[in-house]
Amino acid sequence: RISMLSRNTFQFLRNVCSRGPASIVKRVHAPSIQIGSTMNFSNFHPLASHKDTEDNNETTFFDFTEENFKRVELILGRYPANYKQASIIPLLDLAQRQNGGWLSLAAMDKVAKVVGVPPIKVYEVATFYTMFNRNKVGKYFIQLCGTTPCMVCGSEQIKQVIEEHLGIKEGETTPDGLFTLREVECLGSCANAPMVQLNDDYYECLTRDSTIALLEACRRGQAPPMGRWGSLPMNGQVSCEGPMGKTSLFSKPSEESPAASFRKDDLTPKVNPADVKAHMGY
Repeated sequence: RISMLSRNTFQFLRNVCSRGPASIVKRVHAPSIQIGSTMNFSNFHPLASHKDTEDNNETTFFDFTEENFKRVELILGRYPANYKQASIIPLLDLAQRQNGGWLSLAAMDKVAKVVGVPPIKVYEVATFYTMFNRNKVGKYFIQLCGTTPCMVCGSEQIKQVIEEHLGIKEGETTPDGLFTLREVECLGSCANAPMVQLNDDYYECLTRDSTIALLEACRRGQAPPMGRWGSLPMNGQVSCEGPMGKTSLFSKPSEESPAASFRKDDLTPKVNPADVKAHMGY
């Protein structure tokens, strides 16, 4: 089995390397490797190549809105003039949000023009990061974390629930255009596994019933609002507190404590997640 993996991996790398620096946008299929028969591994791998469609080809148009052009200038102002390409990621994010959650070829070309680099430099970034979608996604883009902590806590079962309830497989969008499902790597919410990122929001501590309830709330256009800490555990707990609730850090640090130099005020949360989103242009 190891030798088979090595041969397949070698063949895949040889195919990539033989196609030159621009191979990242060529259509290369990695081998499908199955280990055992009990695991349901992710089978969806977005193509790195571009495929022309009626609404995504070299003749389609994209430009930033007047309001977003102000954001473009703000983003570019964060970097030295000779390092404008450092702004590719935030500019792609801005373009994707304006374009309804996905990046067309024209949108990527526009970012390349803004930062003054060949389009291939932008394509390389957009095809590397899973946060960028180069095909249309649903109104509710579900990113299911499938990394180890979530997997051992039941993410495979949550994935099955979503697929069965929505009638789609990973990488697909429902016919009504409401939901798209992707499995992604660690989303940093290991303490509250299993979880999904729904657009920008984290829904955590999922069960079969709470997952279905979440999907149905979205169908009604009533996605549950985030909690005061910027996420929403679906089991009623606060943030990442355990089933026993808060068990430590009840008292305020004394003036002599090293912690006092970090926060001298009370421990009441001062951040409103909605305000953060508005400030970041989400």
